[in-house]
Amino acid sequence: MDLAAAAKHAEAVAVANNGPQPGLGADLLAVVPRLYRFATQRVQMPVPPAQARLLATIEAHGEARIGDLAAVDHCSQPTMSAHVRRLEEAGLITRTVDPGDARMARIRITAEGIRTLNAVRSDRAAAIEPQLGLLGPADRKVLADAVEVLRRLLENAVVAPRRNIL
Repeated sequence: MDLAAAAKHAEAVAVANNGPQPGLGADLLAVVPRLYRFATQRVQMPVPPAQARLLATIEAHGEARIGDLAAVDHCSQPTMSAHVRRLEEAGLITRTVDPGDARMARIRITAEGIRTLNAVRSDRAAAIEPQLGLLGPADRKVLADAVEVLRRLLENAVVAPRRNIL
């Protein structure tokens, strides 16, 4: 970036930052995806990020219908069906007939899907370890405490009503 472009960018950032500060929630929602992308960009994943995210969703819910997965992922059922088909062809998920409605299928992660998801998580974690190693013990403790707070926050959110429930 040349000096004129850098100055123009800095001015735009300064103008944007003069407004009201968005708060802790907005800060978390901005920083966490950046950390996720940082880690994802530095590893060779066995599946694309969107498929890894879908595997994590299925794992978290135990099993789900395609329509439920589409609602959670904010996509159409045909789009989700294509994602599910690719994961099924790779042996990472299975479909079973829904006992409540034989026209519907229930999607479940397989043992191979869990191994793949664990490998993705491990590789991503390894990608950020060098950065974490640059932090002092006090900062690492703050992050460890923050992770525990975030876990509790998410556990509390599970009992609260949600828009899209699997």
